[in-house]
Amino acid sequence: MDEAKTSSLEECRAILAAHHKRESLRAVLIHICLIACCVACIYPVLRILAVSLRPGDRIISTDLALIPAGATFVSYLRVFRETNFLIWLWNSLVITCVTSVIGVSLASTAGYAFSRFRFPGSKLGLTLLLGTQMIPAAMLLLPLFLMIMRLGLTNTYLGMIISYSVTSLPFSIWILKGYYDTIPRSLEEAALVDGTSRFGAFWRIVLPLSTPALSIAFLFNFTQAWNEYLVARVVLTDSFRYTWTLGLFELQGQYLTQWGMFAAASLMVTAPVLLVFLYSSKWLISGLTLGGVKG
Repeated sequence: MDEAKTSSLEECRAILAAHHKRESLRAVLIHICLIACCVACIYPVLRILAVSLRPGDRIISTDLALIPAGATFVSYLRVFRETNFLIWLWNSLVITCVTSVIGVSLASTAGYAFSRFRFPGSKLGLTLLLGTQMIPAAMLLLPLFLMIMRLGLTNTYLGMIISYSVTSLPFSIWILKGYYDTIPRSLEEAALVDGTSRFGAFWRIVLPLSTPALSIAFLFNFTQAWNEYLVARVVLTDSFRYTWTLGLFELQGQYLTQWGMFAAASLMVTAPVLLVFLYSSKWLISGLTLGGVKG
């Protein structure tokens, strides 16, 4: 009996050792893949940084050093001195922030209506909203331009804000609608029993609990408006109304492209999105996961 127990213990230990070895190997492979993905994502940014620090407008070089020989910040200074970079950045910030606030405000109320009320056409409306996300952005340029032109809003902040809000609102509604479905109705019913109104229950109960989904919707609206180029190319004509995406295009000439200034400006315009992402990162995971529990 003792020999049988000893043999069984040795077999269990061998099995556990083999399992531990497989798990360790698996963990090593996962870390190698993650490190490779990080390098693949970070390397292009580092190359852009190297181009922005090179003297002159050299973009092709066999030098792989992060800080090139003769590194200088002249390209950064030229961006501020020789271009309207600050004006482009201000235009983008105004349009993007207002678009994000309007988009989240409309999506929060519309998503609540689709989640809590059953009215004729609610399912069809959700389907149509989802269907709009399958339309290529280029197909929307002509109808958007005609709408903005007839409203007399070409080359204006308001025209850009309307265009961006229209394109980003459907996805935001779906995100918030899915998240509202995970919030128990009993919480609102208890608030209604205590004497608050339907809007009061939405404002005091539902919205505070929906912070992760609201941050996701805000970040989506922000990045969509901040990085957009096609609509801005069609709607805006005055260089003092340009967003940064149109402004950087001016650095690319027919015979000469100022790659140093282009790279320097490209790095600087990433700062607002990066700051917004870092601030809202604590809500991102919960907002993406909980919103998909119910449909």
